[in-house]
Amino acid sequence: MPVAPPVNLRVLVRGGSGLLGAPAVRALVARGHDVTVLTRGTRPAPAGAASLAADARDPAALARALAGVRVDVVLDLLAYEAADVERLFAVPGFATSRYLMVSTGQVYLVAAERTPPFVEAHAERPAMAEPEPGTSDHANWAYGMGKRGAERAARAAGERTGARVTALRLPVVQGANDTTRRLWAYLARLRDGAPLLLPGGGRDPVRFVWAEDVARAVVTLAEGAPAPAFAYNVAMPDEPSLVELVAAAAALLGVPARVVPCGWDDLAPAGLDRGVSPFSGPWCSRPDPAAARRDWGFEGSPVARWLPEVVRAHLAEAGPVRHPADVHRDAERSLAERLAGR
Repeated sequence: MPVAPPVNLRVLVRGGSGLLGAPAVRALVARGHDVTVLTRGTRPAPAGAASLAADARDPAALARALAGVRVDVVLDLLAYEAADVERLFAVPGFATSRYLMVSTGQVYLVAAERTPPFVEAHAERPAMAEPEPGTSDHANWAYGMGKRGAERAARAAGERTGARVTALRLPVVQGANDTTRRLWAYLARLRDGAPLLLPGGGRDPVRFVWAEDVARAVVTLAEGAPAPAFAYNVAMPDEPSLVELVAAAAALLGVPARVVPCGWDDLAPAGLDRGVSPFSGPWCSRPDPAAARRDWGFEGSPVARWLPEVVRAHLAEAGPVRHPADVHRDAERSLAERLAGR
């Protein structure tokens, strides 16, 4: 059984009702901590947590909500760039002794040199040249560069205020209520019975993290686990190939995995893009969680543990939202049939 926490912590969670926030809030509440969720007020806080409404990008709104507030721990899910961190720490009288920033493995992918699996020091590598604006590469680059800036601002805020700061670098997060619909894109394609296109045959390794494991990591660090480094990768321990993951998902659905390998150059002439396989390509990170395991005992769940839970949650959704690329499913089928007939 888990050891009881030594004290009830006062915890502020910025953005605590989504894919990552809701499990973390539930885990903190279950440990007896006093949790307040700060959001724009469009969704209720998870059960057991108090709520504050303020736009995280509005300094005046933040000041009205948090001026003079002192908490033990901040879990920040809304730090996308340096200004997001700076606005929080600029609130008059606001203070925390522990700041946990949710970052991303994208900080490795914006480097000019990529050698996965990534260790924490790889985030210090020089950045690649800025991709062409308006492209998907540029959007991914901007996200990664923004997170690098947010990490620098968090480190500076810790040095200035004395708060203990830790950045948690996550790969693609899997869990219930995933608004990105990326895993659902594969499940829906498997369920419709038509072939599923995988660039490169899906041979590249993939690495994700289960939202419930992130929640456990947050509780561990909030309650004082030794974590001497500034940043830690939090990810599952295994690295299956994408085609192995798809096969495992198909088995859970009870359907065959009708995979058709394709090349990236096959897509554009057929009116398709990377959306045919959201986990393929250069923008899915593979962070190595060895440091977190060594320093504070983090153990992520392997695919065999979390995939059945997440597939079950997706299938239980009422009126599931489609992945945006589904509108091109007919073109995918046509291309798959042509490639299969080569």
